[in-house]
Amino acid sequence: MSTIYGTSTSAFFERSVMDLTALRKQAEETQAEMSTGQRLQRSSDDPVAASRLRQLARADALDEVDTAATNRATTDLTLTDNALSQFANVVTRLQELTTQAASGTLSPSQRAGIGEEVAQLRDNLVALANARDGSGNALFGGESAADAYTLDASGNATYAGTPNAAVISLGGGQSVTRGVTGPEFLKFKSGNATVDLLAVTKDLADALKSGAGGATAASNTLTALTDGLNAITTAQTVVGSRLSWIDLNTERRTSLSEMRTTEKTEVGGADLTESIAKLQNTMLVLEASQASFSRLANLSLFSVLN
Repeated sequence: MSTIYGTSTSAFFERSVMDLTALRKQAEETQAEMSTGQRLQRSSDDPVAASRLRQLARADALDEVDTAATNRATTDLTLTDNALSQFANVVTRLQELTTQAASGTLSPSQRAGIGEEVAQLRDNLVALANARDGSGNALFGGESAADAYTLDASGNATYAGTPNAAVISLGGGQSVTRGVTGPEFLKFKSGNATVDLLAVTKDLADALKSGAGGATAASNTLTALTDGLNAITTAQTVVGSRLSWIDLNTERRTSLSEMRTTEKTEVGGADLTESIAKLQNTMLVLEASQASFSRLANLSLFSVLN
């Protein structure tokens, strides 16, 4: 008989300990909800919600990649726009000098002096054409890492980049070309011919410095410089439209990110007020259970039965 009583007492203690342990575990889980702000501590708590949260997390990870690519495209296009502005400033100064050189009142030596400045400005154009992007690659060389333009022994410039600039994904199936290549704005139509700005300015500088036919060369170059400035302005317009396109996609991506954040809160977020009430209730039950267990365990009947 004593064996039966002993077993019953042992089972009582085991059940009580299990109940108290379950209550403590429930309290710990509620405290974790309050500290993390998440009601799901493991996938088994709500498999459907956990699956959706994983999908949202993957979308956030992809968004980070798209954001990095967008930032790179924005940086490169901004550098391109700044460089194009410098191109425009140089060409504007070339127009002023060429107008002066076309005047019949200047002496050959005066034109030669202008030719020296034109040559210096031409060197500036070459340096700008070989500017670098944020990663150190050729800004106007397409996808080339080396210089966009190379110079031969005579100083003639030749494009050495790729035909097109790289296309960067902005996410959501959208993309943008991260820049423009040199030939897209340095080579243009003028009259019935296709000319190159770097070649035009070199020929002008050489003609002015030689002192022979400088006025005629300057007069003939004015139209090409005007067309070259228009080509640069057109390239700036293209770059500006691409930056605007990036801004629109950034706004869309930001809106989607905010929607995902809201959904994550709705799907897996813990209600702080509810969690506090739940914890208080659990702690109340736990304290009551502990008190009841203590009183029952100290009853003399249990001592006799054991």
